[in-house]
Amino acid sequence: MLDFHTHILPGMDDGSKNVSTSLTMLEESAAYGADTVALTPHFYGEENSPDQFLARRDMAWRSLAAAIEARGAENYPRLLLGAEVRFFNGISITEELESLCLEGTNFLLLEMPFVRWNERMLREVAAISRRGVKPVAAHVERYMDFQPKRLMADFMSLDIYIQCNAEFFLARKTTRRAIHMLQNEQIQFIGSDAHNITTRPPNLGPALEVIEWKLGREALERLEECEELVLEGSGAYL
Repeated sequence: MLDFHTHILPGMDDGSKNVSTSLTMLEESAAYGADTVALTPHFYGEENSPDQFLARRDMAWRSLAAAIEARGAENYPRLLLGAEVRFFNGISITEELESLCLEGTNFLLLEMPFVRWNERMLREVAAISRRGVKPVAAHVERYMDFQPKRLMADFMSLDIYIQCNAEFFLARKTTRRAIHMLQNEQIQFIGSDAHNITTRPPNLGPALEVIEWKLGREALERLEECEELVLEGSGAYL
């Protein structure tokens, strides 16, 4: 199973701070059944250019990859380099946008602003799709309760994919809503959004257990079909 959203790459953001923590997080991910993990550190357009971000990411990746090779790559999930790209004005016309997609794919993990959206923002997300990039809206459950219902419905109807966090399925107050959305094919990808090994550890496995218990193996197979869209041409590392 693919963990679509993590902050495991060391020293990049508020996620893993060092290689040792990253290795432990990957080992926990593998133990929970994640055979492929997307490494998606935060990208903020106001802080870095894509080129600056990619240079930093390459350095972090080199240090992690060397440690994995030393311990035996067979003990770790396959890895995909990507980014969690925070929405910014003009994102749809940013020339280097494709470089922030999951490597080998045209899937872009897009974090929407934590403010009330407007029609202009939705038009910009639609424009991303029209240029051939496939937006995957990160942890949509975090936005739903403070967006106007009509605007949220319009957003969900765009030519985009939806990613929700494992915690959405595990938290007692949101499990029913998560299951309902998945059952109605409103969720295509699940990610742990793991940041560390204590307060926000990899937790994809327990969420998948809840899904199978509530909806059966068929629901997991639908998620796997979506994952195949990503993995077919990705060239996952290790």
